[in-house]
Amino acid sequence: MSQKDDKKNVFTEMEGSLNPENEKKFRPSGHDYFQPEEFMRLVHARRSVRKFDGLPIPIDISDKCLEAGLLAPNSSNLQTWEFIRVISPEIKTQLAEACFSQSAARTASELIVCLARTDRWKAHCELMLQEFEKFEKETGEKTPKAALVYYQKLAPFVYNVGPFSLYSPLKWLIFSVTGLFRPTPREPVTFSDLKTWAIKSCALACENIMLAFRAYGYDTCPMEGYDSKRVKKILGLSSHQHLVMILGVGKAVPGGVYGPQIRFDKKLFIKTI
Repeated sequence: MSQKDDKKNVFTEMEGSLNPENEKKFRPSGHDYFQPEEFMRLVHARRSVRKFDGLPIPIDISDKCLEAGLLAPNSSNLQTWEFIRVISPEIKTQLAEACFSQSAARTASELIVCLARTDRWKAHCELMLQEFEKFEKETGEKTPKAALVYYQKLAPFVYNVGPFSLYSPLKWLIFSVTGLFRPTPREPVTFSDLKTWAIKSCALACENIMLAFRAYGYDTCPMEGYDSKRVKKILGLSSHQHLVMILGVGKAVPGGVYGPQIRFDKKLFIKTI
């Protein structure tokens, strides 16, 4: 076997598999966007605001900001997220109490409960395969075999840990032995791994949402200070709907920013090798 063949896998098989003419159709209209100064201004403008005016946010703006979250990159494009927009005064009050009555929750115009879903990967694999069928009908181009194999076989194996992580020992053994000979995906093996996997994608979407609200002139506060059991009870969430954060959203009022944005020396975090 040649060195090139030895490195073949489902990821390398996808390289250059799309007709360049069809690729142009799917590139976003802003693919040539170049506004670094404006983008950095937006990033610096986002602060965690803890006091809001409580006035309603136009639903079209909230919709656009949430839709921006859905454009975030995510693992295997399985979109393991869910967002519950809470505008009901009664439920907002209950959630604010579960958030220890902190002002970011108590004064928010609305609360967005951000969830990671560990129970949707299988259904979303099927949705991806349906999208491939639509793609073929629209373009006349065959879906790369590697992509079909990924969603038909590989993803269902990788993301299935079994009830109560029943498959974990076997998956750990397979990954460990295979990893002796070639690069191998090591996670998720346990349900905890699967939860972490889903949370990472949801967190990426949360940042998109917060930046979008700031772009529309609204502020946010991502909160992890809450009683998760009470929140899940209030909203009737299942064991597969995992709280990632709750966003308080609204227009800032004086006193909503508690101090300067403190960031430690970048040398502590950024390494170049």
